[in-house]
Amino acid sequence: MNWVLENLGLIGSLSLEHLRQSLIAIILGFILSIPLGWVAWRYKLVRGPVVSITGLLYTIPSLALLMILPVLTGMSAISEANLILALAIYAIAIMVRSVVDGLNSVDPATRSAATAMGYGSARRFFAVDLPLAGPVVLAGLRVTAVSTISLATVGILVGVTNLGYLFTNGLQRRIIEEVLAGIIAVATIALLVDLLLLLAGRWLMPWAATSTRQKRTAAQPSTQKVSS
Repeated sequence: MNWVLENLGLIGSLSLEHLRQSLIAIILGFILSIPLGWVAWRYKLVRGPVVSITGLLYTIPSLALLMILPVLTGMSAISEANLILALAIYAIAIMVRSVVDGLNSVDPATRSAATAMGYGSARRFFAVDLPLAGPVVLAGLRVTAVSTISLATVGILVGVTNLGYLFTNGLQRRIIEEVLAGIIAVATIALLVDLLLLLAGRWLMPWAATSTRQKRTAAQPSTQKVSS
């Protein structure tokens, strides 16, 4: 506990760096996953390959990916950009399937009604398809956020400073409090980001909560009938 109190400034600065790196990767992965997911949903011929290939990206060991990317991109292995790109790739691996599942969850009748009202493909996607797919996409984004924040610690192994520093430095110096501080800091950031995404989803998609309540209300009579 004494070590933590004496190094609150270090923990705070590393937490901010860790959060910044993670957020950039999450946002980048999300932005790239939307068109990839749409292509996979729209064209059935490529759906299987796109979903499978992007999903397989997550099976690449993180340290190996951090070593391979500089060879492919020409960037320095010891760079923040290398870490962020690797984290974005893992984010895409999770998010593409969520986007496809979200678009599949949209009622075809609603989509047909929007088309009948004169909505073009692009307008219908942003005004109807994507908002209605939002709850499923948000669920995938929450998983992506927590995963990315956790994976970001591996950056310290290639010289990128973040909360991973507390793990390696604490293990090398055998300061258990330092390692525990890193674990708690990473978990706290992940929980806070997840909570913010949940609250943002409720604010931006109030219809999702209404739909859930309606489903629960509709299910109550049948449940009571069975129990009686």
